[in-house]
Amino acid sequence: MSQFTDICRINVKGGDGGAGCMSFRREAFVPKGGPDGGDGGRGGDVWIQASAQLSSLIDYRYKHHFRAERGTHGRGGRKDGKAGEDLVLKVPMGTVVRELDPESQEPLFEIADLTHDGERVIVAPGGAGGLGNTHFVTSVRRAPAFAQLGEPAEEHWIELEMKLMADAALVGLPSVGKSSLIARMSAARPKIADYPFTTLVPNLGMVRAGEYSYVVADVPGLIEGASEGRGLGHQFLRHIERTALIMHVVDITGGFEGRDPVEDYRVINEELRAYAQDLADRPQIVVANKCDVSGMEERVAELKRAALDDGHAFFAVSAVTGAGMKTLMLECGKLVAELRAELAHDDAPVVYDERWERRRQAREKRFRVFQEEPGAFRVEGTQVERLVVQTDWENEEAIVYLQRRFARMGVDAALEKAGCRAGDEVRITGRAFTFEGADEFDGPVDEDIGVAAADIDDSSDSCIDDSVVEDNGTGAHSDEDESRR
Repeated sequence: MSQFTDICRINVKGGDGGAGCMSFRREAFVPKGGPDGGDGGRGGDVWIQASAQLSSLIDYRYKHHFRAERGTHGRGGRKDGKAGEDLVLKVPMGTVVRELDPESQEPLFEIADLTHDGERVIVAPGGAGGLGNTHFVTSVRRAPAFAQLGEPAEEHWIELEMKLMADAALVGLPSVGKSSLIARMSAARPKIADYPFTTLVPNLGMVRAGEYSYVVADVPGLIEGASEGRGLGHQFLRHIERTALIMHVVDITGGFEGRDPVEDYRVINEELRAYAQDLADRPQIVVANKCDVSGMEERVAELKRAALDDGHAFFAVSAVTGAGMKTLMLECGKLVAELRAELAHDDAPVVYDERWERRRQAREKRFRVFQEEPGAFRVEGTQVERLVVQTDWENEEAIVYLQRRFARMGVDAALEKAGCRAGDEVRITGRAFTFEGADEFDGPVDEDIGVAAADIDDSSDSCIDDSVVEDNGTGAHSDEDESRR
């Protein structure tokens, strides 16, 4: 049996950033030296890229952890560290990328839907390189004896879900002849037998009829209750979502059980509607198969009447003898061409790397403050935690700089607003501080910093305030501000 892997969960991590260098020029015959530490190199990013050369996610079935290259450290002489190489993970076109909850492993939100060849998105950005001591020079701090450490990249789990890219999908109950139809319409050679569920994985076939060419997918048989998880075909219902046209195949003979074809037709349509209302509204062609069996005229007429009443085109064919197949294939090609033309204006690739990056940066700037226990508060936020991680805690100058950054970001003010008082403990990542109160700060604050202060009377994480601290966009502190500190 062919391998078909359509959902994988992988762990991705960008490269760690390199540390900045603390260095000073010391040259002969140079009367004045100065800081010349280079910056650390940025870690490599992990990308997910759609490729037309792949047809499944089999590459991620057994390997689940992927890491990009880390950046190297900066050096003296203003020599910056080398950036880490990006890691590009290729997936089939039609792959949906989702962020997973780290605890429950349930999808949180959709990162990207990669439907075009070459379309890609960053799923694990590399850590920022630490700044060398040349960046911390001011009019009053002429020789900064500290530099930033590199930022460790975040590690997280994502889900890759492949949905077949087909123009039309053959759906219906088991053993109605879908595999026989795709074998007759195309060069596909799926397993065909006279028992239910012979198709265990979707099959794709390229159809050429007259001036038209299109891709047809043979989806494993559905049964009543498939939308709720019954049977084998329920796990492939999502693949129908991408198809422009549904070819609803009905066994006009009723199979070994002698079922009513009209009832079978109703059952499958109800399952499509229960799974997603959009599928019920999708253009549909009703195909009555096995019409070469004698005595089926009345049944064909009843099914045709039901299909036409629902506004669907109807075709009576035989996959075995080929009767009616040419007309069916031409009509499908015509409908697919029309649907393609309607969707052409929406067919441009989406630039996910820019959109996703903007959303990520906006999330990183937000932080929240809440009380963990009496006299102890916690601050959470990507940018705040990054500063703590990049600080050299053995260097007093670096700690003073961190305090200054917190004041600019509004962390001290948010702590006071949440009820934190002098002497209380403040926790950020794995570090604990004693709060000394918010100093008056007249300089510019950072841009688009979202603050959420939790109610100190409620130990839960519910927020009572959402505010945005304004910024003048300079992102720098003046000499007067520095000397005043």
